[in-house]
Amino acid sequence: MKTDPAYELMRQFVSPVVAITSAWEGRRNGMISDSVVRASISPNVPRLSVYIHKWHLSHDYIWNSGRLAIHLLHREQLPLVHTLGFRSGRDADKLAGVAHRPGVGGVPVLEDCVAAFELRVINTMDAGYATHFLGHIEATHRGRDAEVLTAAWFREHLPAAWQSEWQDNYRRAQDVIEQHSTIEDRRWTGPAR
Repeated sequence: MKTDPAYELMRQFVSPVVAITSAWEGRRNGMISDSVVRASISPNVPRLSVYIHKWHLSHDYIWNSGRLAIHLLHREQLPLVHTLGFRSGRDADKLAGVAHRPGVGGVPVLEDCVAAFELRVINTMDAGYATHFLGHIEATHRGRDAEVLTAAWFREHLPAAWQSEWQDNYRRAQDVIEQHSTIEDRRWTGPAR
């Protein structure tokens, strides 16, 4: 992992570790992110935003469907983080064996989480290597009452057997980001037909 003093300071902007699920043309996927932000303070305008790297399969599913679900995870879900976050959905059905049900918008909703939010994409912003998706919350699901998994807690409790794999994935992602940081003039025009 590449770091410097400024990067370490940026790590203070914390977001919970979440699972993101998506679906497109009968296929489904799940991934892990720590870049979700509340995008409204009004209960009448419930919105969240998230950055999804363009090389993730979930990016394509969200871009094409205009739908996603964001799940707050709890500290007992490190195995789920490994299942959804350490490999690509292009290689395997990462949700096979993960208890879930179809949500009202058609995306998978995980059975075990602190809370789940089903979103409809209402706008996007290009970040070069990623797309910033702004989503309107269309349904919520309350789950287990437990402490939310944070990035700092995850790094502190990352099993030793996963350290090398996590470092390699992180370093590769940093390299791709540096190579693809140019902003594109790309406009999201709604779900694919």
